[in-house]
Amino acid sequence: MKPIKPTIIAIAGPSASGKTLFAKTIHDELIDELGDSGISIIYEDAYYRDQSHLSMQEREQTNYDHPSAFEHELLSEHLKKLTENQMINSPVYCYKTHTRLDESKKFLPTKIILVEGILLLSNKELRECFDIKVYMDTPLDICLIRRIKRDLVERNRSIESVTNQYLATVRPMYYQFIEPSKAWADIVITRGGKNRMAIEVIKAKIRQLSQLPPQQ
Repeated sequence: MKPIKPTIIAIAGPSASGKTLFAKTIHDELIDELGDSGISIIYEDAYYRDQSHLSMQEREQTNYDHPSAFEHELLSEHLKKLTENQMINSPVYCYKTHTRLDESKKFLPTKIILVEGILLLSNKELRECFDIKVYMDTPLDICLIRRIKRDLVERNRSIESVTNQYLATVRPMYYQFIEPSKAWADIVITRGGKNRMAIEVIKAKIRQLSQLPPQQ
């Protein structure tokens, strides 16, 4: 029997808008039903360009919120391979060294593939890869508070470096690239990654696409 073409769902929106929580919640609540071959997550951050040829000082000057920071052409190529039921080797990115690691991650196609990232809907070639496009519409002040908490704890950053980056690149790039990309979304979600109604709606659609009956 011919393999079923994977369904790819983009979950885009501002940094710290709740994208990761939303994607992980859906994944974790469906993994027992769908199995490892049923649902998976790809992170756009893994496709930050390799910067091993640059000094640490130069890497720290990179605008990580601009589309040019990502190797979107590779992500697009990988998504197309997955829809053809081919395995890919996804890059692995390190936030502390601001570049990719030498290792890669083996990624097998699944029935449902969630793709999470800030600039997914800003790229035409990528948009054509997505069957469903979701945008997390969270106010910027809430995103900033979450970003400060996350970066201090998980990425060993200082408040000064986080706020400087926010003012220099995060906020301007949001208005230039991220917010306008909302126009391409099929579904716009408010109230962040804990919006239970939105989670249940997406889960119901995934169950339908996976040809599984809803849980009783």
